[in-house]
Amino acid sequence: MKLTLCAVGRLRAGPERTLFDDYQTRFDRTGRALGLGPLSVCEVEAKKGGGAAEEARLLDRVAPAGAVRVALDERGKEVASPQFAKWLADWRDQGRADVALFIGGADGFTPEFRNSCDRLLSFGPMVWPHMLVRVMLAEQVYRAASILAGSPYHRA
Repeated sequence: MKLTLCAVGRLRAGPERTLFDDYQTRFDRTGRALGLGPLSVCEVEAKKGGGAAEEARLLDRVAPAGAVRVALDERGKEVASPQFAKWLADWRDQGRADVALFIGGADGFTPEFRNSCDRLLSFGPMVWPHMLVRVMLAEQVYRAASILAGSPYHRA
C-alpha cells in the first residue's frame, strides 16, 4: 500500500528536510516487507489570494484516485501510535492500494475538503509549523511500520 503525503508549501533544504528524508528512508526500508510504502510527497502551492479553496482543489488533484484520505486537522481525532499503525494495517489488509495524508496551508481546510476525508487526525490542540508537522508525520509513519514489524523502536 503506497502512502502519499500531499502538502501545501515546499519543504526546502534545512534541518526539517534532513529529518523528513531520514524518516522517509527508514519507513521505505521497514515498510517494504510489510506491504507498506513507499512514502512519496506531492507539494502544491496556491496562487496568492487563492486561499483554502484553491489549496483544496490542488490537493485533490495530486491525491491518488481511490485513496484512503486522512487530513491532519485540529478537529481530528488524537490517537496513540499503535492505533495509527492499526489503521494502516487494516487498510492494507482490506486491499486498499493508496493512502493520501493531507497537510493543509495556514488557513487549514475548507469544510467540504474535511468532509471528503475518511479520517481527520490531530497531533493535539497546539498549533504546529507546517514543516515540522511533515517531520512529525513521517516519524509516525515510520513508527507505525516499526510497530507492525515488531521492532523495539516503539517502547509503549
